[in-house]
Amino acid sequence: MRKPLRDDQELRQRLTARQYKVAVCGATEPPFRNEYCDHWAPGIYVDIISGEPLFISADKFESGCGWPAFSKPITDALLDQLPDDSYGRARIEVRASGSGAHLGHVFQDGPLERGGQRYCINSAALRFIPLEGMEREGYGAWKSLLEAEA
Repeated sequence: MRKPLRDDQELRQRLTARQYKVAVCGATEPPFRNEYCDHWAPGIYVDIISGEPLFISADKFESGCGWPAFSKPITDALLDQLPDDSYGRARIEVRASGSGAHLGHVFQDGPLERGGQRYCINSAALRFIPLEGMEREGYGAWKSLLEAEA
């Protein structure tokens, strides 16, 4: 079941047009022309709507798909997976459990040594918090997930 998003008026004011179209309306941003496709700094990726932590940079990998790709979320409970047969293809849509924001899709073609999944996520649905800013922004509890990467 789709979770309700926050007040639409507040979201329209706070998000950019692209962020709104992706996270609220379920659009897909252009491949290779998005903020985090080629972004490799250590840190945490959070839901653009709620700020809930979703992915860490240690689980990001180069997939060649044109969008940020992660092998797993911080925990499975953070994401809802829904069947999506749009465009004549059977896929699994990924939404943020806390806000209901559309994030992207999950595919079973990721690196086998990392579990075989590829979470193909729209940059516009995420906000990146660099490792050095995590404490200041209230994400210090997740820094230990990145210690090996730093």
